[in-house]
Amino acid sequence: QPQLVESGGGWVQPGGSLRLSCAASGFALDGYLIRWFRQAPGKDREGVSCIRSSDGSVEYLDSAKGRFTISREDAENTVYLQMNNLKPEDTAWYYCNQGPVWGQGTQVTVSS
Repeated sequence: QPQLVESGGGWVQPGGSLRLSCAASGFALDGYLIRWFRQAPGKDREGVSCIRSSDGSVEYLDSAKGRFTISREDAENTVYLQMNNLKPEDTAWYYCNQGPVWGQGTQVTVSS
């Protein structure tokens, strides 16, 4: 059964960094488009970043460009989201996704 498990969230001060992990089991991540989403309290879920299986190309939410980096480690069957220069508006639950498969999420809180 395909499964995704996120980790790496936590509390950080503005300007800080976190690296989120999305570990897959039951399927190989490198064969699929993998997306990171986030949902802040009272707001709609939004796509943050994605990485394509075909060519490894990536995309980012405009507000994440230059601060977030998505990457995939095939040997670990894991996708990472490195988040630098975090801002309070990045506070949200972060989820990784592959088609119908969603992880349980990891919470990111950015505050002083």
